Amino acid sequence: MSAEPGTVRPGGRTARVRTAVLRAAGDVLAEQGFAHLDLADVARRAEVGKTTVYRRWGNVTGLVADLLADMAEQSLPRADTGSVLEDLRANAVLVQRTLADPRQGALFRAVIAAATCDARTAQALARFYEVRVAEWVPCVERAVARGELPPDTDAAQVVRAVSAPLYYALLTTGTAPGPAAADRAARAAVAAATAGVYAAPPDPTPGRTRPDPTTGAYAP
Repeated sequence: MSAEPGTVRPGGRTARVRTAVLRAAGDVLAEQGFAHLDLADVARRAEVGKTTVYRRWGNVTGLVADLLADMAEQSLPRADTGSVLEDLRANAVLVQRTLADPRQGALFRAVIAAATCDARTAQALARFYEVRVAEWVPCVERAVARGELPPDTDAAQVVRAVSAPLYYALLTTGTAPGPAAADRAARAAVAAATAGVYAAPPDPTPGRTRPDPTTGAYAP
């Protein structure tokens, strides 16, 4: 079975071509939005053959999917400060700085807008956030183990709660959130988690507890 366009990660010249093409695609998205993303234009900007781009990525959504995969791979690792508040504040600051960056913020707005009407872009965006949330989940799990948060805390929901108000501010006001918003988002998420707001829902089946956070299956 052949791989999906843009999913092969070889080294050497092919890797350099991929880097150049993804950089060009990100530039177009940031400057002009998804509607103006064209493979021939991307090839020209990246100074590679148009045939190479069409053969490797196939179409615009294939290119965007690979761009998001690359962004997830390149994102900074999670913090490990020994404090859930400081860890999640680091996460909030990372999101805030990304959204405030002229290029990255515009790129995310373009991709999010495209995801509302293109299924494959939506899938790629969901996968991007799945990877990023999974990267930061251990911060919350360690906090549970230390006794900072209730034992039934849904770690993934806490991580999402940190980012959610920052993206909402960007999308509804058109202005990137500032450092104060990042601090507020982290504090609110920790306060809610401490109060049990993000407790995993109990299983109504007698004799069962709650779903396993990895598999989603209920433990007997």
